[in-house]
Amino acid sequence: MVEGKVVLVTGAGGGIGRDIALAMASHGARVVVNDIGAAVDGQGHNAGPAQQVVDEIHALGGEAVPNTDSVADAASAAKIVQCAVDNFGRIDAIVNNAGILRDRFFHKMSVDEWDSVIKVHLYGSYFVSRAAATFFKEQNSGAMVHMTSTSGLIGNFGQANYAAAKLGVAALSKSIALDMLKFNVRSNCIAPFAWSRMIGAIPTDTEEQRVRVAKIQQMTPSKIAPLAVYLASDAAKEVNGQIFSVRNNEISLISQPRPVRSIHRSEGWTPQTIAEHAMPAMRASFYPLDRSADVFSWDPV
Repeated sequence: MVEGKVVLVTGAGGGIGRDIALAMASHGARVVVNDIGAAVDGQGHNAGPAQQVVDEIHALGGEAVPNTDSVADAASAAKIVQCAVDNFGRIDAIVNNAGILRDRFFHKMSVDEWDSVIKVHLYGSYFVSRAAATFFKEQNSGAMVHMTSTSGLIGNFGQANYAAAKLGVAALSKSIALDMLKFNVRSNCIAPFAWSRMIGAIPTDTEEQRVRVAKIQQMTPSKIAPLAVYLASDAAKEVNGQIFSVRNNEISLISQPRPVRSIHRSEGWTPQTIAEHAMPAMRASFYPLDRSADVFSWDPV
């Protein structure tokens, strides 16, 4: 479905990114495998992971080149996109998958923990998308696939930095879809459920935790790849500005914020009438403090 296309996948040295890169190549794409080879918290640099995935693609008869530039800096991110153009002459799709975790309860979170996660996920998605946008506009075509998360779309404990970045990515994707529609450029999000090193630190101290992790481990990264390939393909030309989740063999379309209830007073509002009238009228439609696991409460299919 992506035969002959040039696809850039960030964070493709392992986990979800690796499987997306392999799937793109198996469907005929020429792939830029980007990964700085850092630890989960973003520390370190190793060219090995990207090269290993490239070697896997070559062994399968595909075309790929490695890249180890960081997405978290504008100039560096531009080099990743330029790598595709330099090696393959063009760029047709990007998958913004690179990410790190620095989980901490909000009242304990440091500025560095906040900043580093925002830089990779939100700034990184912007920097790579912005660099690709110039080429997409000139060629009047292009597809962007961004990884968001139910941590931001719904909620989770101890991930204010990650959740804020991932909800920001969803808004970024929608804005790109609106701004670049006239240039035939599409932008969509995937919220993946998959076992990878990004969530490998979930505790297994209790039987309940062990059962939960066992269920998550069923959801392999390879389950995410087919949707990413589809969204990068011409078959998805009518799909734009959407958010999907992939949970093992389930694909869901995720809702986007819209008004659910409203109330008015012709004379306007005061703090007292808001307390006495508006809030009681709307309280039945308040959202609970759900976490992702509360909404996706059933076993993965």
